[in-house]
Amino acid sequence: MHMIAKLALGTAFLALAAGGADAATATRAPFGQLSDGTKIEAVTLTNGHGMTAKIMTLGATLQSLVVPDKAGNKADITLGYDSAQEYLSHPDYFGASVGRYANRIAKGKFTLDGKTYTLATNDGPNSLHGGLRGFDKRMWKIDSVTSGPDAKVVLSYVSADGEEGFPGQLKVTATYALDENNELRLEYKATTSKPTVLNLTNHSYFNLSGNDARDVMGDMVTLHAARFTPVGATLIPTGERRAVAGTPFDFRTPHRVGDRIRDGRDQQIRYGRGYDHNFIVDGKAGTLRPAAVVEDPVSGRVMEISVTAPGIQFYTGNFLDGTFVGKNSRAYRQGDAICLEPGVFPDSPNHPDFPTSRLNPGQTYTNTIVYKFSTK
Repeated sequence: MHMIAKLALGTAFLALAAGGADAATATRAPFGQLSDGTKIEAVTLTNGHGMTAKIMTLGATLQSLVVPDKAGNKADITLGYDSAQEYLSHPDYFGASVGRYANRIAKGKFTLDGKTYTLATNDGPNSLHGGLRGFDKRMWKIDSVTSGPDAKVVLSYVSADGEEGFPGQLKVTATYALDENNELRLEYKATTSKPTVLNLTNHSYFNLSGNDARDVMGDMVTLHAARFTPVGATLIPTGERRAVAGTPFDFRTPHRVGDRIRDGRDQQIRYGRGYDHNFIVDGKAGTLRPAAVVEDPVSGRVMEISVTAPGIQFYTGNFLDGTFVGKNSRAYRQGDAICLEPGVFPDSPNHPDFPTSRLNPGQTYTNTIVYKFSTK
């Protein structure tokens, strides 16, 4: 073989070897069992930069998300539990895939094609996150696990016609993929046998301080949203789309979470006990676009969220009261984390002028969320 050809071949081999070493990997392992003996599995996605995401088959749940800080120290930045059973015993939706309808439906009722459907009211007078046994409490099946260049797991669940009061048999997939750019991509897809309503999202509670166990009041948040949907006393949208300008809801430039969270002059803050509101993401729904940025000035971790959904629910953990003890033996309390849940607007089935939550046979529902991590 010609010497130049040998050198070229050697260079190509080294490049491929280096690429293989850096490629993200996916590993599958048991994750305990439930009290009834049901076995739980978890898939851990790992990239070459020290980032890992562990996804549990119960609820297609993001059980942990380990991200390095500016000094290279790794920490889990999500709230949750060490055992699978605790996710059922303590219904806080930590990291879960929630559905069929994430967020609230007023009085547990909606009408579709002239027929009224009645759901469980598990949040005062309203239905929340799919009812008594939503997707977060269901066993999902692992369809595939693949490594590099992206590490990926695909999970699926089939929801029976009439489950929790919703019409249509629904076939759902949740795909988690981690790449070498420190991006975790989550894509939900679904099809239905009958017209139905659907709103799927992930309900991770983020605390970018990780193992430092600080609250999130000093975190800087940016929301690419010029409007939000105000709510009434039971946190159901009034139907208004209100400008954020001049209100505690203006995060178009970075603000600390705690700067205005106790502004009792604002009725919306009082209703939500802080922030528990849907923000209307700027730009065209259905296209992937920036929605939020969270920065922890101490650890230097930065999380950027891009979405295809029309809205994103900003929630400051207002109903965490220290009752439950999670990972690292920490009692979770208000302000210990924030949630940013992309989806259609709360109670959309009862607001014809809101973005539709309707899914018909022959259509495919999608909701894509990208979490990108860096340090500053």
